[in-house]
Order: sequence, then structure tokens, then C-alpha cells
Amino acid sequence: MIDIHSHILPGLDDGARSFEEAMQMLRLAAESGTTDIVATPHISPAFPNSFDRVSRVFDEVSQSSSGIVRLHLGCDFHLTHDNLQHFLANPTKYTINNRQYLMVELSDYIPFGPVDEALSRISNEGVTPVITHPERNHSLQRNGRQLACWVDRGCLCQITGQSLLGRFGSHAKDMAQHLLKSGLAHVVASDGHDLINRPPTLEHAYRYIVEHYGRPLADQLCVANPTAIILGQPLPPAVAKPVPFWTRLRRSRWQ
Repeated sequence: MIDIHSHILPGLDDGARSFEEAMQMLRLAAESGTTDIVATPHISPAFPNSFDRVSRVFDEVSQSSSGIVRLHLGCDFHLTHDNLQHFLANPTKYTINNRQYLMVELSDYIPFGPVDEALSRISNEGVTPVITHPERNHSLQRNGRQLACWVDRGCLCQITGQSLLGRFGSHAKDMAQHLLKSGLAHVVASDGHDLINRPPTLEHAYRYIVEHYGRPLADQLCVANPTAIILGQPLPPAVAKPVPFWTRLRRSRWQ
């Protein structure tokens, strides 16, 4: 599996607190079946990490993690006015592997007009916004149509694996399932922050999707699509619209 959202670089944000914890998180990810993981430290007013600092920490962790898991660099790009200006000055500085996909985190209370314009400006630079964990966003929980409009215009959606398991409450779980059933989810990632409460693992979410929606969708969301993203390639064709487990079960009873 390929995990494109994690906070495993130590001392940069609210993720790994030490180099030792970062290495333990990477080992845990590898043991659970993850072969590639993208380090996405927050770039936000609360965590105004500089590119040079992030690069130094990434290089140190990457050298030590060789042979455990393949490490890639991106960021959790909070959509603020200042961040947008920095992005427009150097569009691929914040993207995954300096290619065409940018992980974009929105505030919980979204002014839809300005965000709509900002996402358009990002797209106009040839960069695809990947909206992180929309199922956990209070504004989008109440206005899923806006999210669908952004997807129609080329944005992608990344849902958190633990949302499917109820870790972030019933509203997040319900919306995550809606995104899966409606074909609006493109990637499942861990958003791992630590070893216990929010580990960088995908195995349980993968099994949940296999059980409830089928293995083709699980492979698309956890392997094929994230692979294309880290390589900077277009996503492969979508699998058939997912059929929920209860629908498949009902059909099987009448066949």
C-alpha cells in the first residue's frame, strides 16, 4: 500500500515528537503493509515550517529509513492567503515529489467563494489539488455538493482510513462512506501522527473497503491512485462504481 499523508518527520508539527518515534512509526507502517509513505508536515500559521528545515529533517529520516520503507516528501498545505502567494511564486515547491499533486487542507469553516477561487488558481498552475480528509471537515459535512463541484473541476479527495473505522465520529464515518459510494474518494491515507492514537497504518481500512465495497476499489484507493500521485502521473481509469456490501449480499441471495 502507498500512504500519501503522514506526519512522521520529527519536531516539525503535531506528529512524531522525536527521531526515535519517527523511526518506530516507519517500521510500524512497513509491518502493516505500506511500501511507500509521503511525509507531509503541516505548512500553516501554527507550524510555519521553512522549506530548508523540512528538507534537512527529511534527508536525515530518509537516510535512516532506507530498507524499511520508501520515503517521499510533500506537505499538508493549509490554504491561507500567504501560503497561496508562496505557492504561486514557486508552484512545485510544496507538491509531492515536486511534481503535480498538492495536498490541500481546508479550514473547518470554509468561505466557499475565496476557496473556490484559490483552488482554481492552483489548478491553473498545472497542479492538482488533493483535498485532505474532507469527511472530517464540518463545512463540507453540511455541503457535500460543493465538494462534488470541486471534483468535477479536477480536484481529488483523500479520506482518512480511520474515518471508515469510526475514529473521528459518526459524521465523518458516514461522509467517508458516502464519498466511497458516490465515487468522490480517490485516495485513502493514514494521516498518521503517532504510534497509538493515529498510527501510520492502512491495513484495517484496506480490509474494511475489501469487505464492504470489494477488492478492486481497495486496490485503486490504496495502491493504484496513490502510486500515480507520487509518480506525478494521471490517475488510472476508475474501477466500476463501488457496490456496497449489503447490496452485493442482497443480490447474491437472489442469484
